[in-house]
Amino acid sequence: MATASHSSHSARLEARISQEVKALVQKAADLEGRTLTDFVVTSVQSAAWAVIERHQTLKLGVEDSEAFVNAVLNPPHPNAALESAALRYRETLSA
Repeated sequence: MATASHSSHSARLEARISQEVKALVQKAADLEGRTLTDFVVTSVQSAAWAVIERHQTLKLGVEDSEAFVNAVLNPPHPNAALESAALRYRETLSA
């Protein structure tokens, strides 16, 4: 399978599939009035974005969500190490 455009910015992708799968995909492409290549490329791209989004989305359970919100709304007071680091940072910025 190849991208619809053959410009210098395109890349080729090939896959071996059964005749049954090809017939299924061709029928779906025909039903949408698109070429097989266009249908495959857009379907694969859509699936790829969905997988990436699913893996990059942080999902928390109820307990974790409540702990996160509580930490944001009621942050702990900075300890001595954090206050020291903040002071060094401010001194570095003003130097």
